[in-house]
Amino acid sequence: MKSPLVFAALASLFFSLSSIAAEGDAVFTAARDAFRAGEKAKLDEAAARIGDHELAAYVENYQLRMKLEDGDSAALRDFLARYEGSSVAERLRADWIRSLARRAAWGEVEREYARLIAPERDITCLYQQARLARGDRSALDDIAPLWLDLLDPPVDCQPLLDALVIARRVGVDEVWQRIHRQLESNRTGPARATLNYLPDSEMPDGRQYELTIAGPQKQLKALVAPWQNKRATREMLAIAIARLATTDPRQAAGELEKHQTLLQAPEREWAWSQLALYGARRHLPEARTWYARAGSAPLTEEAAQWKARAALRQLDWGGVRSAILAMPPELAARPEWVYWLGRADQAGGRLAEANALFARIAGQASFYGNLADEELGRSVTPPPRARALSPEEQREARDNPGLRRALAFFRLDLRFEGVREWNWALRGMNDRQLLAAADFARASEIWDRAIHTAERTRDEHDYTLRFLAPFDQQVRLAARNQTLDDAWVYGLMRQESRFVANARSSAGASGLMQLMPGTAKWVAKKIGLTDYRPGRVTDPETNLLLGTSYMRMVMENLDNQPLLASAAYNAGPGRARRWLPAKPLEGAIYAETIPFSETRDYVKKVMSNAVYYATLFNGKPDSLKARLGAVGPSNAQTPKDADLP
Repeated sequence: MKSPLVFAALASLFFSLSSIAAEGDAVFTAARDAFRAGEKAKLDEAAARIGDHELAAYVENYQLRMKLEDGDSAALRDFLARYEGSSVAERLRADWIRSLARRAAWGEVEREYARLIAPERDITCLYQQARLARGDRSALDDIAPLWLDLLDPPVDCQPLLDALVIARRVGVDEVWQRIHRQLESNRTGPARATLNYLPDSEMPDGRQYELTIAGPQKQLKALVAPWQNKRATREMLAIAIARLATTDPRQAAGELEKHQTLLQAPEREWAWSQLALYGARRHLPEARTWYARAGSAPLTEEAAQWKARAALRQLDWGGVRSAILAMPPELAARPEWVYWLGRADQAGGRLAEANALFARIAGQASFYGNLADEELGRSVTPPPRARALSPEEQREARDNPGLRRALAFFRLDLRFEGVREWNWALRGMNDRQLLAAADFARASEIWDRAIHTAERTRDEHDYTLRFLAPFDQQVRLAARNQTLDDAWVYGLMRQESRFVANARSSAGASGLMQLMPGTAKWVAKKIGLTDYRPGRVTDPETNLLLGTSYMRMVMENLDNQPLLASAAYNAGPGRARRWLPAKPLEGAIYAETIPFSETRDYVKKVMSNAVYYATLFNGKPDSLKARLGAVGPSNAQTPKDADLP
């Protein structure tokens, strides 16, 4: 037993170290503020005082970035050599390349690009510009895929698209194909810019385009009345019908039936493909017929997937199978389509083929990995826990410079910088190093990085790190008070905030359970929390009270089904109810056919998370299929609280 003197000495040492860290943090903050304000003298003063603080490299980086436009320097090269392979060096080199490009120093751009580890998109575009500048025409082959992939290009990538046009690598057909893809993804501004690549003789009137985007139904009449049978007019007619389909696919189908003789096959089939896509998203049974009428129109990945979902929603297993087999191989190889192809084979009596497909994804800690396990008769359980970390492995993680820099950022509440630095430090780590880093994050109560890091292991796993359960007493009490399954509550929280208590989304949601201000206020009033004020929403206890109360209310309004309640928590109860089928439907199919990609991914992860939390909490396997159950029909769902947000 340690004497009081020893405890006093340890306390004094801890206080001293904390004071030193706080002083260093203040100096770093002063340096960062000076850099942002462009105050070189203040930055230099802070740099002289930063000492061996974890973020000293960033202060030196700030100094060098302020002098980048002065050209090459020995100090710059010395810094990059000393911190080679680090995140801070990577970012400085990228900024240097941008500076070199502004001076058209293309040879140096190429040399420095070769030293980057993970170049960002705009830097890769500058590198390709450098290749073109020295006459390397083979660069056009590497640039060509950008035409249909880069639909809203950064400024530094635009010259590459221009180069493709100048080199005649794209013609009128490819320009319209790019416009079609941009409009399908609702990039109407970039699509307007793409029109400028058309020859003057093929260019539609700019005002006509704007009117078509803003009011397609009205513009249809204007386009048809003084009919001119030329490509630009036909394309604008097809675009008007496609834009109308975004709000009313059935009305758009009527217009297309009426005017399709004015269109040639490519425009007509593309228009039908758009009606099919928007109809499938609205779960219209006609969507399958519209897909058939699209004929040979090239489908984007999004449209190809919705073709399979449209068949799935109607339990047309033959249609599901043919739609998946028609997908590009890399798309068909995704777990969701491997699983549904297996189900289609199973429905068709091809059991050996089905089981072979399920085996390809079984064992994965994911929605479809869980379902594949159950199709094969296996329990969904965590793999054996990795052997305990040694003191040496733990020490290596604690001493890792990148991880220490990340923790310093977290300490300063600079979460974006901390996440970036932490993730960079994980590069190249083996399973043991990843587990040690995850354990280090857990011990430091950086819950989201612990989970993220533990998820990256390949052969050795620790699911107690992957599925952390912090705030244990508060969460379980809140769940119990609302008669909720604590595994589901944890599964939802893990997806919402990764247990970052002060997390705030771009939409304004806050706290562990990511409550929107209006929702938090409504729930507080509903449960009689009279002393509630907006500033309390990030307090864990208050956030849990409001969040679990809202979960219970949503459950009660959606037939007490966690699957529907999960969809409602993310997209709203009205939408979750609107997506219900006319007759009972398998829960997994409901999840796969959710129209919003964010909500679809969210629901799958919440439900799979709940399975693992239940298994860890209860010490026995859980069933995802049982949790999903069946949903519908829609006419049986009467909202209990009409004003539920």
